[in-house]
Amino acid sequence: MRLGASTRFGCLLALVGISACGRGQSISAASWFDEITRELGLPAPSGSWPDGSFFTPEIMQGGVGLFDSDGDGALDLLQVRVSRPDSTERSITNRLYRQRNGRFVDVTEEAGLTEEGFGQGLAVGDTDNDGDLDVYVTNFGPDVFYSNAGEGRFVNATASAGFAGDWWSTSAAFADYDADGFLDLYVAHYLRYDPGKRCTDPSDRTEYCGPRSFNGAPDTLYHNEGDGTFTDRTREAGIVLPQQGARAHGLGVVFTDLTGDGWPDAFVANDAQANQLWVNRGDGTFSDEAILRGVALDRNGGTEANMGIGVGDVNGDGLLDLFVTHLWEENNRLWLGTKGPLFRDATIDCGMARYDLERTGFGCGMFDFDHDGDLDVAVANGAVRRRPPIPGGPRGMWGAYAEPNQLFENDGKACFSEVNGKAGPFAAQIEVSRGLAFGDVDEDGDVDMVLSNIDNSLRYYRNRAPKEGRHWLSVRALTGKRDAIGAQLWLKAGGRELRGLVLPGSSYCSSNDPRAHFGLGALASADEIVMLWPDRTRESFSVPGVDRVLTLRQGEGRQL
Repeated sequence: MRLGASTRFGCLLALVGISACGRGQSISAASWFDEITRELGLPAPSGSWPDGSFFTPEIMQGGVGLFDSDGDGALDLLQVRVSRPDSTERSITNRLYRQRNGRFVDVTEEAGLTEEGFGQGLAVGDTDNDGDLDVYVTNFGPDVFYSNAGEGRFVNATASAGFAGDWWSTSAAFADYDADGFLDLYVAHYLRYDPGKRCTDPSDRTEYCGPRSFNGAPDTLYHNEGDGTFTDRTREAGIVLPQQGARAHGLGVVFTDLTGDGWPDAFVANDAQANQLWVNRGDGTFSDEAILRGVALDRNGGTEANMGIGVGDVNGDGLLDLFVTHLWEENNRLWLGTKGPLFRDATIDCGMARYDLERTGFGCGMFDFDHDGDLDVAVANGAVRRRPPIPGGPRGMWGAYAEPNQLFENDGKACFSEVNGKAGPFAAQIEVSRGLAFGDVDEDGDVDMVLSNIDNSLRYYRNRAPKEGRHWLSVRALTGKRDAIGAQLWLKAGGRELRGLVLPGSSYCSSNDPRAHFGLGALASADEIVMLWPDRTRESFSVPGVDRVLTLRQGEGRQL
């Protein structure tokens, strides 16, 4: 379904205290991303957002998900929300917006997603192989698991599925780590928060407490038993460090094969601690090899405020690279994959370090927004501690936390230039942003973005980047009735080989369109797609044409 034409925006009127357009920042008349949130029926920010209460979970939340909740082929939108700082309640209902006739309609009540909580993020996957997508919502407090009963009707199956505990959960991701045909779940936990603790800045003003003020919390690995239940296999899988019980400050998670052996590994971005790369040994156990492989620390051996994660091949060498967002006064970090076991820190070489030192990144992603054949990068920004206010930002308390987002264009060799001047409202609005999800919402062949802010406001950015003479291909990979989460694919065209992933779980507390998207530049045809399925089998598929969505089903290709 293709969305109807909409009015282009230059700069939207700021309607809430923490949401403000970038007054004083120029927006190109040919903006590459139009904000058409209200035109699609999504709610406008409602009233003034009150000053924060310095309750740390309120500054960290912001997950958003794009997925087909009812099986009609169109991407719907689930926003994970928090209560207002002036509310006496610590819980609120999330909102599900379903796509109907090119607009979004709030169907939260009819869908059954009515449990309240202090929301943080979500993971989406078909856990029972029935063709319907289920949803796991992470909270500050007990998480909630929704089983999809069909046609977009959800049932709270948290207890019956075996999920328990009330850790502060952040990002979560599905993958079939033991190749038994059922999706398992990795849940990152942040810290043991004490709401009675008061933290201050250098001027002795009350400030949001940072992660070093509290002990970390252990992550959880849930094994899908195939009968509708999950079992906590964290310790049996070896996801325990003797010195700290793996009690890190987890914020971002990707769960896919990062070592090239076909088994999904879990890379965890930890706030103010070393990252973890839980390498899958193929026998149901994992070992943390982040230090050995060079992705635990910065190039000087120091810890950083690791938050969101993007993954993809940014330099076209066929190897997966990692991008991790950080606090302002730190650079976002880019690690390039190598033919050996190590990742190479290319943060300085890639060029982004010139632009991101004064920003605090959360949600992020690698995607080819202009179909030129290489992956670009988008970052959602917003501070967690006071910083010098940015001219044009919102007034009041949130002016010290609001930051513009950033869009980086790749030259094809992993050298990036900031192109905020052409990014339109996405990079001009100065807000406190967190979750960022990517997907072809309007089915026109390019990747759009949905952004969630800490005031529960949403922003939908339609991709209008120039693509004249350039082609694309989107691939949906199915194993049985469900998306083959964790599958990897190689598209061969014109002497090139492009790497793609079936990986909805990335960014920060968010879930993306599960289809693998490729920009092809001037290439008007493709030769072959090689699929590595989650059970580690390989198949080759012919490509009947480009500029289309291609569905590949396991078992219908040529075995390799």
